[in-house]
Amino acid sequence: MSPRTENPPPSPESATGHSEAATIFEITASAADAGNRLDRFLAAAIGTVSRSRVKALIEAGLASRDQMPVLDPSESIRSGALYRLTQPAAVDAAPKAQEIPLSILFEDRHLIVLNKPAGLVVHPAPGNLDGTLVNALLAHAGEELTGIGGEKRPGIVHRLDKDTSGVMVVAKSEVAHVALSNAFAERDLERSYLALAWGVPSPPSGEVEAPVGRHPTDRKRMAVVTRNGKHALTRYATERAWKTACALLRCRLATGRTHQIRVHMAHLGHPLVGDPVYLRRIPAAARDLPGATREVLLAFPRQALHAETLGFRHPVTGEMLRFSAPLPPDLLGLLALLDGNPE
Repeated sequence: MSPRTENPPPSPESATGHSEAATIFEITASAADAGNRLDRFLAAAIGTVSRSRVKALIEAGLASRDQMPVLDPSESIRSGALYRLTQPAAVDAAPKAQEIPLSILFEDRHLIVLNKPAGLVVHPAPGNLDGTLVNALLAHAGEELTGIGGEKRPGIVHRLDKDTSGVMVVAKSEVAHVALSNAFAERDLERSYLALAWGVPSPPSGEVEAPVGRHPTDRKRMAVVTRNGKHALTRYATERAWKTACALLRCRLATGRTHQIRVHMAHLGHPLVGDPVYLRRIPAAARDLPGATREVLLAFPRQALHAETLGFRHPVTGEMLRFSAPLPPDLLGLLALLDGNPE
């Protein structure tokens, strides 16, 4: 297979000002390839474009066999034939590249694993149109992005809330984006969080299985609901406890609903320290702390939640990968304060 680039012919894309070069893939089929489906054959040979994207390109008239157009993705491969697929130039994503420091744990041509700091929004949205993780990734890896859904952008397959820190994975190629999205949808991965909660759960380990949906009266919040909720399961274990005041919990997600850990822990009666949404009043457990320590925890400016571990199968190589990020300084400071050893 010999990919090359050339100027694209006149098209709606080039007519709107996108003049970047298209990529041409040329592959000569062997006897072993004969009988295989065209879309499956091309996707496997190219390696960085998903089969669904290849199928769409074929149906759009961008494939040929021995210089004859091919429009059927299911056509059988012919031994010795020269197949050609044109991938139009990726359209620049709307967000602009911005130089924002990133803590990279792992990177190859298909994905990036990073340690997201608290305070960094993942994706541009009203109120946060720039200064986001997507802006940072466009600056860091913009030239390596192979085009996801026809756009030159990082593939966000899961999100961490703005003020939640920890491990995230982002796709750089469309084939990785599809595979990682499926892994998250099918929960075929490992996710472990550390959360500092008010009070100490009893029993010290267990699970919360309760549907999560929009709060019936406050649409900006999620809640455990009896109607129109999505199944949600969180397993937790107490790692450390400070009398009956606070507990450091390890939470493992069996599902991935919006604000799931924050909602489930609040539902259990143990909202997270600093949670601006689900900590509605001063918890009774705060009385068990010395005054100065209590005031620091009550004034903590974000939910005390950290995505510590993420494990998954590499979407291309199949290798099992597992990444961990240590607690950030602000959370370590809270633990030191609770231990009576403030820096």
